[in-house]
Amino acid sequence: MEESVLVTGASSGIGREIAKEVAADGYPVALNARRKDRLEELADQVEDEFDVEARIYPGDLTEEDAASTLKDELDSDGVTVHTLVNNAGYAVYGNFHENSREEELDMLDLNVHAFTDMAKQFVPEMVERGEGGVLNAGSIASHYPTPTMAAYGASKAYVLSFTRALAYEVEPHGVTVTAYCPGPVETEFMERGGVEDSNVGGGMTHTPEEVAEKAWRGYRKGKRIVHPSRSISFFAFLTRLLPEKTSTYLGGNGIEEGLSWKPF
Repeated sequence: MEESVLVTGASSGIGREIAKEVAADGYPVALNARRKDRLEELADQVEDEFDVEARIYPGDLTEEDAASTLKDELDSDGVTVHTLVNNAGYAVYGNFHENSREEELDMLDLNVHAFTDMAKQFVPEMVERGEGGVLNAGSIASHYPTPTMAAYGASKAYVLSFTRALAYEVEPHGVTVTAYCPGPVETEFMERGGVEDSNVGGGMTHTPEEVAEKAWRGYRKGKRIVHPSRSISFFAFLTRLLPEKTSTYLGGNGIEEGLSWKPF
């Protein structure tokens, strides 16, 4: 069977740029997202620029049994997922008691439930083969509680904890698990869940290209946690030193005011 790298949330932003990084390294890609037209455009670009095969698998991972359905489609096409880029996700902005129940639960369905099910579909085969890996989409919010994005921050804390534990379990079997944890990134992520009403993209930001390059290179080097800059690494490190209330204040302040302090 053909070995490929599966990228979820590949139609825009960081997922799209990671797909390009993967293809530039000569690996075939399988692309998943809701928007078929965006996937077709990306697949054509990848094949033209990098001369690798790109298959598309449009679909919403929050639908019932979406992960297992995607796995069945890949098996039917003779595609083995060597690496899963577990990138799909979004945020909901606003006070938890004021946000809609449906928005919050839909977000958690994607960021936690579908995220976990995707790993469940592919990691067992990686362990059996003795090779492969998973690159998970974390965030600086993986390290800090985030008032006004409380459930989103909790979902990204889940990603980081899951990554660390799973990496420990499967490393003896030749499987790598990495989380990339950027700060604010200017992508279409900002247009969903009311996030454009915050200042989460203000101050210290990175481009999708920067984050994708660091994430893919870090995964290839076998790192467990990847930050796109020393400044973001420093903010993550601070949580080990600061009182809980201060960390929570900084997490909320970063959303409302933007990350603007640059220690380096």
